[in-house]
Amino acid sequence: MDEIGIYLSPVADFLEDSYESYQLGSKIKAYREELPELGNAKLAIIGVMEDRGAHRNDGCSYGADRIRQFLYELSEGESFPDIVDVGNIRPGATIEDTFHAFSKTIEFLIKKNVIPVILGGSQDLTFANYLAYQNLESIVNLVSIDARFDLGEKLEAPLNSRTYLSKILTHQPNFLFNYTNIGYQTYFVSQEVLDLMDKLYFDSMRLGLVRSNMQEVEPKIRNADIVSFDLGAIKASDAPGNKNATPNGLTSDECCQITRYAGLSDKLSSIGFYEYNPEFDPYGNTAHLVAQMIWYFIEGVKGRKNDVPSDAEPNYLKYRVTLDGDENELLFYKSVVTDRWWMNVPFPVSKGNRFRRHEMVPCSYKQYQEACNNEMPELWLKTYQKML
Repeated sequence: MDEIGIYLSPVADFLEDSYESYQLGSKIKAYREELPELGNAKLAIIGVMEDRGAHRNDGCSYGADRIRQFLYELSEGESFPDIVDVGNIRPGATIEDTFHAFSKTIEFLIKKNVIPVILGGSQDLTFANYLAYQNLESIVNLVSIDARFDLGEKLEAPLNSRTYLSKILTHQPNFLFNYTNIGYQTYFVSQEVLDLMDKLYFDSMRLGLVRSNMQEVEPKIRNADIVSFDLGAIKASDAPGNKNATPNGLTSDECCQITRYAGLSDKLSSIGFYEYNPEFDPYGNTAHLVAQMIWYFIEGVKGRKNDVPSDAEPNYLKYRVTLDGDENELLFYKSVVTDRWWMNVPFPVSKGNRFRRHEMVPCSYKQYQEACNNEMPELWLKTYQKML
């Protein structure tokens, strides 16, 4: 832990050091006087006290310990995995210094097979989270839960919480395979941005579709390495603790369902909650909601099944579908344990093993039905196009 200790400071003194035996606060090994050893920990809570990149939400750097206050008071679920709290990333002299410290800390934890649970801070920290994967030599998928796409109007615009995605897309070397937005609100998004998403073969799911088809959210989350949750995606009545909160958005129970999906995903290796501003949360409702979202994420991690289909595994049913006029078969897999679906998208041999981890694509029964109705699933086409 010495490698990251220089970047970290202890949790706030106002957090109690004694809790009831059933509460998470009595189970989490927190950084108070000394950094806790990782041991067998599956998750590490980490706060980031940085908001210089916030878009009209100054003060969101002070949210991490407020969220902890409510999280520590929640009951430990049955057989929860071991959790450590490594404290807060100290803000650097410049925002670039903070990004460097944050990125190195996340990289260290992932290499130790520990999932960082990030308490922001502004959402431009997602860029630093992404950079943590650069030295891990894998091409990754990013999912953001956000009312907007955060591309900015110009690619050369300064980095902030409304432009970070453009910085990810233009960063070299590029190691982003897929980006998915969940919960965007159409009146905040230009048609040009939606056209760009299609041109890049990325995925998006507007708020209305999320609400009416929550089962279609699960495979999108299951395909993520990184999840970035902007609390501005939640309706203001459920989460007022954000200066940019709006009347419409996800509900509190939908948020908890999404984070449980994230926890269940065997691929996901980091998750961040951003833009919480305690100045606009006098009664702690938003902090309490984020704490419950994290609780459901932990419960999901507890329920992971190492659910990765292969022909050698007996717990998967294999379905072959041939479309009219196409001699190639589409292969689908269904887990008999979890009822989850995947489809195989073979990567071009000329690409070597570059895309091997992306050839088994999480999907739903809907994509299998489309193939059975002689329709090529759009998800298959988008995935294959990104491999060319």
